[in-house]
Amino acid sequence: MSSDDLGSLRKNGHITIREMEIGDLAPVYHLGERLFTRDNFPVLYRTWDPFEVTDYFNSDPEYCLVAVDSVNQVVAFALGSIVEKDGSPWKYGYLAWLGVAPEHQGNGVADRLLREFEKQMKEDGARILLVDTEADNHRAIRFFNRNGFNNPKGHVWLSKSLAKSQQNGHTAAKPVGAVYRTRMRQKASAKRPGHSGTVPVVAAAELP
Repeated sequence: MSSDDLGSLRKNGHITIREMEIGDLAPVYHLGERLFTRDNFPVLYRTWDPFEVTDYFNSDPEYCLVAVDSVNQVVAFALGSIVEKDGSPWKYGYLAWLGVAPEHQGNGVADRLLREFEKQMKEDGARILLVDTEADNHRAIRFFNRNGFNNPKGHVWLSKSLAKSQQNGHTAAKPVGAVYRTRMRQKASAKRPGHSGTVPVVAAAELP
């Protein structure tokens, strides 16, 4: 994104959408901690960590956006990447994380973030934009449907216990799950501990 584009990012209701800066790393991470809690989003809780923010910021900074208020406090963020597959002429955009502070939800911040994210993806040649969310996150699914995403596909998480203890001379497995989340990224894939039994939904929207 050029400096001219940065200077013309949308301002509305004292909320500004702009590219993430290095000083935003900690606020974005801590906002994610508030949003992706153990009770509400168990898989996201286990896959959200500081490396998620720094990895995307270091590898794909142009696809890391934040919404800030009038005192430059981060109130929302979007993190993603471009995926290029060998042998395919198409580029795919991937929106990995989208979060809005509870006190700013319902006022259009997420829609504006998504529009700016799509704009950058189209400028960089992406043909399809992909997102995923948990199957029971109905609010997120409605949001993405409203913004043109369709054709949802199921994806099943599996887990295997890696923790063991000695009991009466025998090795017994503890009920601790570990799951590896596959991220659709061009430059790297990361492994993070997760949660079993969750079925995320993957949806796509073609960028005009």
